[in-house]
Amino acid sequence: MTADETMREIAKQVTICEKCELHFSRKNAVPGEGPVNAQILFIGEGPGFHENEQGRPFVGQAGKFLDELLTHAGLKREVVFITNVVKCRPPSNRDPLPEELNACGNYLDKQIESIDPWVIVTLGRFSMAKYLPMARISAIHGKPAWVGDRLILPMYHPAAALHQPKLKSDIIADFVGLPKAIEQAQKVRKINLEPIIAETYQTSSATESPEQLRLF
Repeated sequence: MTADETMREIAKQVTICEKCELHFSRKNAVPGEGPVNAQILFIGEGPGFHENEQGRPFVGQAGKFLDELLTHAGLKREVVFITNVVKCRPPSNRDPLPEELNACGNYLDKQIESIDPWVIVTLGRFSMAKYLPMARISAIHGKPAWVGDRLILPMYHPAAALHQPKLKSDIIADFVGLPKAIEQAQKVRKINLEPIIAETYQTSSATESPEQLRLF
């Protein structure tokens, strides 16, 4: 199958998925959206109320802020692919559970394989943990790291600024730096350099749980 056919098939599977209990309360699954040949992939945490209503990612208040952030990076939504670690809304926008993350993991892996992005921007701790499980987002946000042949750029979830306004300036600054990370990834991919292995970030507390970010 072509990348486009694969992505359509993944979306079809997601809309009828019953692998975890999230399907009981969903109105619309949210597979994600964007061009299948996008160089940049954004991975959020999970759909919120408006996303569940429309079946599209980041269409609520956090989504409006994401659009603003993309402008700071000189990007438009139409040129990036946006998805989440879980494709159905957790009740009351609670944190996704481990079994829910596992249930959606295969869908996300297939999306990444099909899109083959140069840069993956993780929005929030749950998506960051896929690549940098021992990291603290407060310590490494905005700092790109190579994981295999992909440049991973961990960032705060846009919803963080809605709940903690003091983070807004940091989030904007991280997005302003995104073009430099993209340029770095382009150079590495184009000249086929040996990928740099990401350093292991240590968290100060192994038991620290991901911060809950309620989406709108």
